[in-house]
Amino acid sequence: MKRIIYFLTVFIFLIVACNNEEVTEQPRIQKRFIQDSLMKANQFLLQRDSELIQSYVERHNFKMKLTPEGLWYDIYKKTDGRKLQNGNIIRYKYKIELLDGTVCYSSDKDGIAQIKIGSSGKEIGLGKVFLMMRVGEKAKFILPPYLAYGLVGDMKKIPARSALVYDVEVTELVDF
Repeated sequence: MKRIIYFLTVFIFLIVACNNEEVTEQPRIQKRFIQDSLMKANQFLLQRDSELIQSYVERHNFKMKLTPEGLWYDIYKKTDGRKLQNGNIIRYKYKIELLDGTVCYSSDKDGIAQIKIGSSGKEIGLGKVFLMMRVGEKAKFILPPYLAYGLVGDMKKIPARSALVYDVEVTELVDF
């Protein structure tokens, strides 16, 4: 009888141990599958965004350069004004539109904007462009969604996952 109890105890222990091992393995497999799926989806979206923006640039015959981050830009009015740096507070005129031409915001309607470069809380790509510019210069640039408002848009006029076309003019260096 002792042998049977001992055998049953060992058998139950092995079943529980095997079941626990399966339970811990299942989430690892699911997690890896989810990560791989998300990676593929992100790669697809990045490629799609890149193709849409490149097509837009070609249709409009823009002579834009492309940064390694995926930002398209053209500083079409150059000056010998002061070069902008992180921490500068500037004022600028702007027009923001979608690739379909819909104007979302503009300084003509909403007033001249002000930003502290590098710590504004605005779109990531906006600061990157200003770091390439000087006071008085004008630029056109295109931010892919991941450098603009990302997955959710701005919850007002910019839809989710939108590439944005900016036309900006740095009008004033407020603080340096």
